[in-house]
Amino acid sequence: MLEPTGPLPPEIYWRRRVFAVGILVLALALVIWLVVMVVRGGGSPGDAKVAASSSTSSVKKSGDTPKSSASSDAPKPSVTPAASPAPVASGQCPDQSLAVKVTVEQPTYKAGEQPVFGIVITNISSVTCARDVGSGLQQISVYTLDGTRKLWSSTDCYPDGQPDVRNLNRGEQAAFQVTWSGSTSQPNCAGERVPVPPGAYSVVAQLGSVRSAAEPFNIA
Repeated sequence: MLEPTGPLPPEIYWRRRVFAVGILVLALALVIWLVVMVVRGGGSPGDAKVAASSSTSSVKKSGDTPKSSASSDAPKPSVTPAASPAPVASGQCPDQSLAVKVTVEQPTYKAGEQPVFGIVITNISSVTCARDVGSGLQQISVYTLDGTRKLWSSTDCYPDGQPDVRNLNRGEQAAFQVTWSGSTSQPNCAGERVPVPPGAYSVVAQLGSVRSAAEPFNIA
């Protein structure tokens, strides 16, 4: 059918204009919807909440500090390690049954004099028991007064000794004396032995894992 030529009637003109505007609005709405979907990446509100929660949790964990870290970073005092104790023979008094005490014959010695130390080993248990207390198992050591440096040990140059098994009743003691030359020593008697200079020192006695309290003395 051929469309009529010439000016269109007013009602046909407005119908066509309304129809064109409707198509334009629909196309614009479709474009806006596509843009919104692209920007959001197809995500849902639930995904956004999970991501935010995970981020908060990770920040909290990174801020936590283990309690042990403070103690591990704290400075530790320098202490001279104790010598490894000799194994106790089967059937003998265990270390926990004994007490060891060391004494100094006089508080001050002149340079060149030889200090004399006394060692007393006591059975502090409630039963009688035997223990080898030979000189090779005793260890008498001289330290600087603060205990951080060992200068001499009785087993450095004389590590061997005759067995001396004592049968100790409850409260019974075994007493010994050791004379020190006043010179330094090293394990296996290595190096040069030199007289210690005047100053304040301490002596410690040990049998097995049992150590005495340090006893101070002076060399003037």
